[in-house]
Amino acid sequence: MKRKIHLLLWCLCLGSGIALAQTGGIRGKITSADGNPVESVTVHLKGTRYGTLSTDEGTYELKNIKTGEYTLQISLIGLETREQAISVQAGQVTDVAVISLNENTNQLQEVMVTAGRGKYTDPNISSSLRLAAPIVEIPQNIQVITSKVLSDQLVTSMSDGVIRNISGATKLEHWGDMYSRVNARGGRLSAFRNGMNITSSWGPLNEDMSFVDHIEFVKGPAGFMMSNGDPTGIYNVVTKRPTGVTKGEASLILGSYDFYRATLDLDGKLSADGRLLYRFNAMGQTKNSFRPNEFNNRYSIAPVISYRLNDRTTLTAEYIYQYSKMSNVGSYYLFDTRGYATLPRDYTFAERGLDPTTINDHNLTVNIQHQINSDWKITAQGSYFNYQQVGSSMWVNSVNPNGDIIRNVSIWDASNIMKFGQVYVNGTAQTGGIQHRVLAGLDLGNKEYMADWNQAFDLDTVGSFNIYSANRAATPYYGFRSFDRSRPLVQRAGPYGVLMQSYTGAYLQDELGFLNNRIRLTLAGRYTDVRDNSYGTVTNGKRFTPRVGLSFSIDPQTSIYALYDQSFVPQTGIRRDGGEVKPVTGNNREIGLKRDWFDGRWSTTLTLYSILQNNQSSADPTNTAGEQYIIQFGQTKTQGLEFDLRGEIVRGLNLVANYALTDSKISRSATESLVGNKVPGYAKHNANAWLSYRVQQGALRGFGASLGFTYQGERTTWAWTGATGQQALPDYFKLDGGLFWEQDRFRVTANVFNLTDAYLYSGSPYLSFYYWQAEPGRNSRIGVSYRF
Repeated sequence: MKRKIHLLLWCLCLGSGIALAQTGGIRGKITSADGNPVESVTVHLKGTRYGTLSTDEGTYELKNIKTGEYTLQISLIGLETREQAISVQAGQVTDVAVISLNENTNQLQEVMVTAGRGKYTDPNISSSLRLAAPIVEIPQNIQVITSKVLSDQLVTSMSDGVIRNISGATKLEHWGDMYSRVNARGGRLSAFRNGMNITSSWGPLNEDMSFVDHIEFVKGPAGFMMSNGDPTGIYNVVTKRPTGVTKGEASLILGSYDFYRATLDLDGKLSADGRLLYRFNAMGQTKNSFRPNEFNNRYSIAPVISYRLNDRTTLTAEYIYQYSKMSNVGSYYLFDTRGYATLPRDYTFAERGLDPTTINDHNLTVNIQHQINSDWKITAQGSYFNYQQVGSSMWVNSVNPNGDIIRNVSIWDASNIMKFGQVYVNGTAQTGGIQHRVLAGLDLGNKEYMADWNQAFDLDTVGSFNIYSANRAATPYYGFRSFDRSRPLVQRAGPYGVLMQSYTGAYLQDELGFLNNRIRLTLAGRYTDVRDNSYGTVTNGKRFTPRVGLSFSIDPQTSIYALYDQSFVPQTGIRRDGGEVKPVTGNNREIGLKRDWFDGRWSTTLTLYSILQNNQSSADPTNTAGEQYIIQFGQTKTQGLEFDLRGEIVRGLNLVANYALTDSKISRSATESLVGNKVPGYAKHNANAWLSYRVQQGALRGFGASLGFTYQGERTTWAWTGATGQQALPDYFKLDGGLFWEQDRFRVTANVFNLTDAYLYSGSPYLSFYYWQAEPGRNSRIGVSYRF
């Protein structure tokens, strides 16, 4: 890896030395007649290959343009093209006066909706990622899953097929649709929402897609700018905000297993001058399962108010409420001593009379942005999360070779409260021939999770429940009992049921641009101070983590980059020997090639990386029933290759495709026998694709078809056990497809999942038996949406 990085740096230096042509840049802003920014406007230099789209703030920038006289073209579908003469001078960025389209915001409604539809790729990231640069220039693998992709695939929540759109991402079995744990690059991706690290051992409730605008995946450490984060990367869920365009959308989805879902999205202005805007999303859903006695009913509301105090300052307040009522969350698991998938796919250990689990999840966020001047902006936001759960889970106390099982039901009442505060500044400056992109900020956070796991009862008596019984419905069971909830949760949880973390972080980054920003050197660092109080143990940690990146633009659409950075993440848990649970520290080395094709209609990213992680943890393989001890490895090494492609290949043909080759092993350990073992939770080969084609003309205009697959080869299980002779997980292949029809404001989508009706699952060995979670067989959904 070091040789590759040295070779890349040498090539960059050589490239800069032979870059003789003098270049300059252009930047500007586009607004409607009533002063609101207009996004998705095509900005192009007539007769050249230079072009881009305006951002959601109406801004645009073209770089590395040869000096000379040009004609700037401004166009949006359905409007007359505007042209303006422009001059590009060597070493300078030409500021174009604000271009105002003649139409007001309401008149632009239809053309903006049309322009925004059908996008499978986005060249920019949200402001919550804080990096004020297009993706092609950032020295890191960043992928954006757009709302169009989510809509076409009929994705309904964060745990519902999202990861097929990202190279190397896997999601192993866990507690159903409660929360998402996504793995990549040999570890867990940290969960973020609007730039805040909401990762927790359990919860908060994963995001429903009704209020989600898009999802950003950042591979590799990002803690220097975001907050504490795993060195493998993060995913950032970006919620919907007001656009200033009066529009709406209603949708209905019907599906297998009594799946009924309705959503409403309203977007518009509360004042005639467009200074007070709103967004309102609502969702209601009922869903049963292919397994008996299993259900998950949810609803959510998400109002947002945005007020433009003046031309420079905007205040936004957002509230998200999610409610879920579901069957016992342990019912997803199956157990057997013989191995995986030995029981029918629809087999269940749940009983009809078990009390449901209910979750109330609240999130309030206030954000203020102030444009200091044309070059500098300051952002501050605070957020409060309150998650309350009342319910139970299920596991087994024993699994015998003759099929006798004793099911155990335990209480699971929980509270998860998190508070975040962030302030950061973005700006640009020029010192001589060097352009600076500066990012500086402060993060504060506090997380407190408490749970009562201390009450349980056996559902069966010895010999009363047998998985091989021919007449399962007639099998008697010991009966249900009520849990004691007379005391407050904090008293019932006790010291070992409370996990607390508070942190303060400060960071600074300067991206130095040379040769009119054609070569970019990123220097950054973060200082983090963390205090953990978990499982009755208090730990403190302070660490400075540096970051160095180098990116070179071969042309406006192509860049190569190299990156080195570090991360620092405190861990929670209990070691059997009583020793201190050390934080995860990581070193990431990465090189990559990015390219936007055909004016950004589609893009590709190729990445090679190597990550060293110290003190990674896993469940102790000697745990008996009810024990939750962990073991820590000395060091793990993960290296691999990732390729991502997304966008409109030709008119009407959209494609998302990716492949990842991952190798993750224990490289150093005090226990010599562990060295060389695979790290839990990944697949060596991971490939996905989703192809969608829409007929553009003729009698079938508007009709289309989609086809997609997911493949995982050489999968590892949840936990390393070290035992020999255990069954390995088989390779995984899932095929999905569908048909759709779209015309003007109306769309109908019919998708079928698991077309081959394969028995798909993931699981792991545990003590003397195996457990696994099965996925549905062939199932379908039909969605109808109308935009108004």
